[in-house]
Amino acid sequence: MRVGICALVAGVVGALGVLCFLTAFGTDYWLLASDDCRGTAGPRAPGPSSATEAENRTVTEKVITTGTDTVSALIFHHEGFFWRCWFREDSSWHTFWAFLFTNQPPHKFCVHGYLFPLPIAIGPVPHPSYDATAVFRGFWTVFIVLAVVCCLAGGFLLVCAVPFVSAKLYRLGGGFLITAGSLFLVLLSLFALWKELVADVPRYILLERSEGCPAARVNAHYGWSFLFAAAGIPLVLLAGLLFFFIGWHIQRNQ
Repeated sequence: MRVGICALVAGVVGALGVLCFLTAFGTDYWLLASDDCRGTAGPRAPGPSSATEAENRTVTEKVITTGTDTVSALIFHHEGFFWRCWFREDSSWHTFWAFLFTNQPPHKFCVHGYLFPLPIAIGPVPHPSYDATAVFRGFWTVFIVLAVVCCLAGGFLLVCAVPFVSAKLYRLGGGFLITAGSLFLVLLSLFALWKELVADVPRYILLERSEGCPAARVNAHYGWSFLFAAAGIPLVLLAGLLFFFIGWHIQRNQ
């Protein structure tokens, strides 16, 4: 009876944690940023289509007039594993709240974000300097994929363990969940180090526009996806430990 209650609690907690991880993986709001550069509408990623690039260059600065106040529009950025996007919006929005799902603009520009940033030429073409954080972010990408695979594998093994009351499957599934939680803890640490210490975030956000906006103000924040991942770590670790000890208890009493 006690084992069944513990398994139920661990299952609910683990399901919530895995849901947080999948939400963090599937949404592109790990990094949120805004800038007031008055150059082009947004960053130019490597190899965009000619139509997208032409449309991107024709977007001019938007000025919002409210009564006697004139408020310049900011360029807002958000990125994750799948996409890196930017759009213009009223600067009265705080960067964090501008990315609520209910506040999304009708038009925004996006490029694929896997393994981004790739080595991007920053300087003149004869003597280019490259973004040295590409390898750092590459490790982050590998960790997030491995973490998602581990949490899905652990969940599958635990679903199989319930009807057969298999001690081995309980322990193996719990081990996969512990591994997934540990990997997410590592990748959150890597992302925080990348943002705070390793990367030049203003240059990263502005990319090629930095030369035209040397005094541009850039505000960068951790996003909703980062918070979902942080919330899922203790839940998945707790569920993994509970399932591991349930399996150990079952094997001990067999």
